[in-house]
Amino acid sequence: MNHTAMPRLGNHFVNGNPVQGPFEQHLEQAVFAMGCFWGAEQLFWQTDGVFSTAAGYAGGDVADPDYHAVCGGETGHAEVVLVIYDPAEVSYSHLLKLFWESHDPTQGMRQGNDIGSQYRSAIFAVDDAQYDAALHSMAAYQTGLTAAGRGEITTQVATLDTFYYAEEYHQQYLAKNPGGYCGLSGTGVSCPVGLDLDKKTA
Repeated sequence: MNHTAMPRLGNHFVNGNPVQGPFEQHLEQAVFAMGCFWGAEQLFWQTDGVFSTAAGYAGGDVADPDYHAVCGGETGHAEVVLVIYDPAEVSYSHLLKLFWESHDPTQGMRQGNDIGSQYRSAIFAVDDAQYDAALHSMAAYQTGLTAAGRGEITTQVATLDTFYYAEEYHQQYLAKNPGGYCGLSGTGVSCPVGLDLDKKTA
């Protein structure tokens, strides 16, 4: 995974772990976009088995984007969260389950009242295994959504090119600002993936 060169960020505000690598070899990385990254990051840092998280940008075509440019729709990037996790404690399939169930992936270039390409739903896979798992989970969740009378999934599934860290004040924003805005809202439809893979190993 490519990460940008930028001034070093401090450690995670909630758990004190590093948010920038290099990370220990047993840890793996995942990148998700599900609307405003403040709430998305909080969702994952609260998940058992997640070592660290960071807010950032991915999926655009401009180098070194900043928040102003991304929110202006000038770069094509989505607001994303980088999830550093221990696969011995939480599976990628379980992270996908959280992703699908915690937002509405049928809304196109928006999430609730947050409108624009930066708020699109997306999964940025770091390898072929993640890419295949993302497509499998999307097909499974579409079956559930269709049965519930919901629309077609618009989530982008792509291979990650570069993850750009967002500015320091966005990192762990809702821990630093407990009354801050969180736009996460799921569909109420359960995702069948991850159900047999979320047990911790001994």
